[in-house]
Amino acid sequence: MDERTLHNALSDFHLGGLRIFEQTGSTNDVALAWAADGAPDLALVYAEEQTSGRGRGDCRWFTSPGTALAFSLVLRPLLGKEQFIPLFSGLGALAVCEALRLRGLHPEIKWPNDVLLNRHKVCGVLAESVWMGEKLDSIVLGIGVNVKPEAVPPSDQLRFPATSLEAEMGQSVDRLALLRDVLQALLYWRGLLAKDAFLLALENLLAFRGEQVDIRVEGTSEKTGKVEGLEMDGSLRLLSPEGHVFIVHFGEVHLRPVL
Repeated sequence: MDERTLHNALSDFHLGGLRIFEQTGSTNDVALAWAADGAPDLALVYAEEQTSGRGRGDCRWFTSPGTALAFSLVLRPLLGKEQFIPLFSGLGALAVCEALRLRGLHPEIKWPNDVLLNRHKVCGVLAESVWMGEKLDSIVLGIGVNVKPEAVPPSDQLRFPATSLEAEMGQSVDRLALLRDVLQALLYWRGLLAKDAFLLALENLLAFRGEQVDIRVEGTSEKTGKVEGLEMDGSLRLLSPEGHVFIVHFGEVHLRPVL
């Protein structure tokens, strides 16, 4: 995707800036450095290839040249909105789901930050905070979508089954049109982040709802529970086999359905 085409196609979004790379290590790393240097709201970093893209924890998200949609967006101002930090991963996932639904697909959100198609991961979201002392300065929201089958790593490198848009749709996908649709949905839902409608939209897309899952937070033992829904802060609510409700908050979380 050439630079002029991308600039022209996104001109009506009034972005705070646009940096385009044929190849970079991680769009989130570039955006974090840009944010720390004062990047405006809606500054966008886009890459055709990532050589060291990151997911949560030690997860890696590699982007082969021209096979995926990989970008990071700087969001500000956020002064006094620290309580909404946990919702930004959901914001990115919801925006992608909206764009996929426009294409006749039926996505789900695997809490807290993955988008699934037919129970296979097609998108990952990484939200990272930028702080100035004790004040929240901005959020960098990174989104990676497997568009072409070549974007999916070999199965022995996967922690969870994965797929691509083109594999699911059986046809080619216009990555630029997909980017526009994701941005449009993201800007819409960003304005509703503190509203009940936002949480309801997330909950309606929640994968494995009513099903038993195994879930483990780093540093704790694995638990099994039935997915019930979301708390007001976006935390996951589950029902234990003994009938007790327990809440899983954000962090390094691994969630899998019980086979």
